Amino acid sequence: MSSYSITEPSPRQKWVAGTLVILYAVITILPLVWIIATGFKSPSDAISYPPKIVFEPTLEGYVNLFTTRTRQTEEYLAANPPQTWADEIVRQYDMVIVGPSRYGERFLNSVIIGFGSTFLAVFLGTMAAYAFSRFRVPLKDDLMFFILSTRMMPPIAVAIPIFLMFRSLGLSDTHLGMILLYTAVNISLAVWLMKSFIDGIPREYEEAALIDGYTRFQAFMKVVLPQAATGIASTAIFCLIFAWNEYAFAVLLTSGTAQTAPPFIPTIIGVGGQDWPAVAAGATLFLIPVMVFTILLRKHLLRGITFGAVRK
Repeated sequence: MSSYSITEPSPRQKWVAGTLVILYAVITILPLVWIIATGFKSPSDAISYPPKIVFEPTLEGYVNLFTTRTRQTEEYLAANPPQTWADEIVRQYDMVIVGPSRYGERFLNSVIIGFGSTFLAVFLGTMAAYAFSRFRVPLKDDLMFFILSTRMMPPIAVAIPIFLMFRSLGLSDTHLGMILLYTAVNISLAVWLMKSFIDGIPREYEEAALIDGYTRFQAFMKVVLPQAATGIASTAIFCLIFAWNEYAFAVLLTSGTAQTAPPFIPTIIGVGGQDWPAVAAGATLFLIPVMVFTILLRKHLLRGITFGAVRK
């Protein structure tokens, strides 16, 4: 039998590898840092050329993001002094705040639709993956390929049929319609990812639980599900990222009640054109939920690196 040995990398190889990783991280993070910084610029600084790296920070972008404003006469402004720091910011353009913007509603829609569809996709995908992994399903391979093929289909190919179907069913511009749509798109990914994780869990664990008097469902809940936590966390993150960032269906199927943040952010208009600080502020806040969700599940993601080390 041939044997394999792992050669310890030399210090130079470690240095080269470390340098490449750091370089890749900087290139990847730089656009994100630029977006966050733009959210704290004034409109003139945001569009200045050459771009300003050193600037005086302001919360004008966040004020414009969360408020609606109207221009007023000098007499009105003189008779009504600013009440808050936000009022003082918009006064420099002879404007006053007349109410909140719709960004909060759109952001809440993203939370409801994104997390709702992620929960359904992971739940249904886990149940289906368990059935494919543990039971004799007729035409299993064909069904698995059919499930995967739905993920290969470009969204634009089914956009018009889905639009007509949603209009007939009364699901256009509704939270339920978007949750069902994103669940249907994500469930193929959930089934394939979860099946690979469940296949790696030894059957003997369940058989021992069944011998001890557990039902099949109890064995699944108390034996398989805890060991599949790594797969569930990974699948949930991928499903949430798709539902959170999806743009094409959100533009086509929503316009008001269920509109999410991605199609709303580009429509933010400022004084004399696009309000880039407000757009950057909205994009920055839009990143936070997915970032927090990933951080909370990072323990399970790290466990995924060593998944499969325990064998039968």
